[in-house]
Amino acid sequence: MNAIIDLLLIVFLLAGTGFVFIAALGVVRLPDVPMRMHASTKAGTLGVMLIAVAVFLTYPTLSIFTRAMALVLFMLLTAPVAAHMMGRASYASGERMGVTLWEGTVIDQFKEDRKAEGGPMPQVAAVRPQNADGDEARDASSPS
Repeated sequence: MNAIIDLLLIVFLLAGTGFVFIAALGVVRLPDVPMRMHASTKAGTLGVMLIAVAVFLTYPTLSIFTRAMALVLFMLLTAPVAAHMMGRASYASGERMGVTLWEGTVIDQFKEDRKAEGGPMPQVAAVRPQNADGDEARDASSPS
């Protein structure tokens, strides 16, 4: 039984390490931000999940299982959202920040949406807090 667990441990560790390596290679080698974000989130998340399973197989206790599953859940919930937000912010900054799409990009849905709306990508305005009367609350550091 120990031989089977050791074999599974080796398989999960090698597969997880391989996926993390592929994610790192994708971040270094791919031509533009959306592709880099895709590589880092997909392969990186899968790699971390496989390594978490290997850690559980090494130390099979309830405490380690709980921590490994919390790690997996956290990665599944946060990595795609963070990558989406960073990719969208880099696209919105565009030429100002030196971020461009790869020349081989065939479909640019944001560009098509902007043309349909007739302007640049919409900017999110800062929301100012309001007091109970509905007036804007003033910051203590700003002059009245």
